[in-house]
Amino acid sequence: MLTEGTIAPNFNLPNQNDEIITSDAFSGKAYVVFFYPRDNTSGCTKENIDFNDMKAKFDALGVSLIGVSRDSVKSHEKFANKLELSFPLLADTDEIMCNDYGVLVEKSMYGRKYMGIDRSTFLINDQGQITHIWRKVKVPGHVEAVLDAAKTLVG
Repeated sequence: MLTEGTIAPNFNLPNQNDEIITSDAFSGKAYVVFFYPRDNTSGCTKENIDFNDMKAKFDALGVSLIGVSRDSVKSHEKFANKLELSFPLLADTDEIMCNDYGVLVEKSMYGRKYMGIDRSTFLINDQGQITHIWRKVKVPGHVEAVLDAAKTLVG
């Protein structure tokens, strides 16, 4: 399980435009990685809209945003276009990044157990170190909390 102070795992995944995005592209930069369960669901839609609405404030701090789910590139493309998202959504269809960040958990719906993404966010500083971790995220107010934490990286 990742903890604050550890180095963020490397990643190498396609985004909604089928372009490979790697952790190396963020070397020397601060960034937020937020994992969400599924495109086009109410909570995930709200969370992505909230991050998109605050993107200019993150940009002003020099902090990039990256969304991740297990959905396909095609699903991400439709979702990002529908919401006019202006940050990458990574398609972790093989669950490599999800496993590296420890966000897959057993869930239960209508008595059926399955593995799903625990809505989680990680703030990584310009040295590649995880400075803040939010697990079991509740969407209302979350993006503001991440932005407040990101402000502590600048200064």
